[in-house]
Amino acid sequence: MLKDQDRIFTNLYGMHDRSLAGAKARGHWDGTAGLIKNGRDWIVDQAKASGLRGRGGAGFPTGLKWSFMPKESDGRPAYLVINADESEPGTCKDREIMRHDPHTLIEGALIASFAMGAHACYIYIRGEFIREREALQAAIDECYEDGLLGKNAAKSGWDFDLYLHHGAGAYICGEETALLESLEGKKGMPRMKPPFPAGAGLYGCPTTVNNVESIAVVPTILRRGPDWFSSFGRPNNAGTKLFGISGHVNNPCVVEEEMSIPLKELLDRHCGGVRGGWDNLKAVIPGGSSVPLLPKDIADEAIMDFDWLREQRSGLGTAAVIVMDQSTDVIKAIWRLAKFYKHESCGQCTPCREGTGWMMRVMDRLVKGDAEVEEIDMLLDVTKQVEGHTICALGDAAAWPIQGLIRHFRDEIEDRIKHKRTGRVSAVAAE
Repeated sequence: MLKDQDRIFTNLYGMHDRSLAGAKARGHWDGTAGLIKNGRDWIVDQAKASGLRGRGGAGFPTGLKWSFMPKESDGRPAYLVINADESEPGTCKDREIMRHDPHTLIEGALIASFAMGAHACYIYIRGEFIREREALQAAIDECYEDGLLGKNAAKSGWDFDLYLHHGAGAYICGEETALLESLEGKKGMPRMKPPFPAGAGLYGCPTTVNNVESIAVVPTILRRGPDWFSSFGRPNNAGTKLFGISGHVNNPCVVEEEMSIPLKELLDRHCGGVRGGWDNLKAVIPGGSSVPLLPKDIADEAIMDFDWLREQRSGLGTAAVIVMDQSTDVIKAIWRLAKFYKHESCGQCTPCREGTGWMMRVMDRLVKGDAEVEEIDMLLDVTKQVEGHTICALGDAAAWPIQGLIRHFRDEIEDRIKHKRTGRVSAVAAE
């Protein structure tokens, strides 16, 4: 269990003062200039040594990502862009950072930007986050007044400006290249890669896009050392992690825990367990709505980290744990996600534009049982035609929940179709 003194986000629940004075009292902004004076290479090496992997879903090693940025400028400015467009259903961890502990993010932005040679950083915040934007902007204003941002930021000798940009509530803008397009004032549609953002990103300049949590943990890692951070979790799955647990638990919450914690321990310790007891569990989505669900027999053994969940053909994603008990109509739950992805597809790639609507319409019929058993395999076939054939991962995100449903709950889909045939309406989902 993570001890209180090892928590990075010391004001996750807003119990303390979120102002600059409160953040300094809790140890933030302590010796920031000294960390920066160690140089760019040192910061990148420390990030690599800590084993920090991106907290936005893909789990790419953060220090390695930073090292892709050009060492010498060719005349173009470099940018850090922070992805605060937290729109994955079930995910609510970055929101708490921005609302209650914004200075962890701002200090992290300064240090990370320096490490990549960027004099400017943009935070792209989700359109629906109104109060979060106000809290974050107030924190940024405090930092400018205190000399922590702007010319000679935090007396480090580095000039640094931080801009907060409000999106308009589009899920697709959480994809890094669509986010850059939106930031430039264009329609939020993903770009083809290559070129990758590190070569040509925002305004055609070298850019790194990082998740809020990935950046916010950096100052603490540098202060306490990479060995401290990598002491949590299994090898290659290091550090502390914010988990957002929702659904059928007695006490839904966002909590900081160590990586590789068993799922059952996470739910029992922080959420008062599954509603109606562990045996009442039906399925768990372990990492936000775009990763395939896991049935109870796999959830019994589940370890919450990138590698274990990938081996189970799911993923840690954003660590948004959605718990479903036996009362859940699991077919209807996945239909609801299919509807979401159809609505949020930007329509640029044909397989996703057409496929998401097609998958949703088949799911419509499966929920009611108005389908043929053969259509289950046809639906699976369509998910395979969408998955991996699009510019960004939204196609995959739409396909995976349905694949997980068919993989683990096929018998339930077939039963519903057969019950509808025999005219026994009781087994059919409520309209």
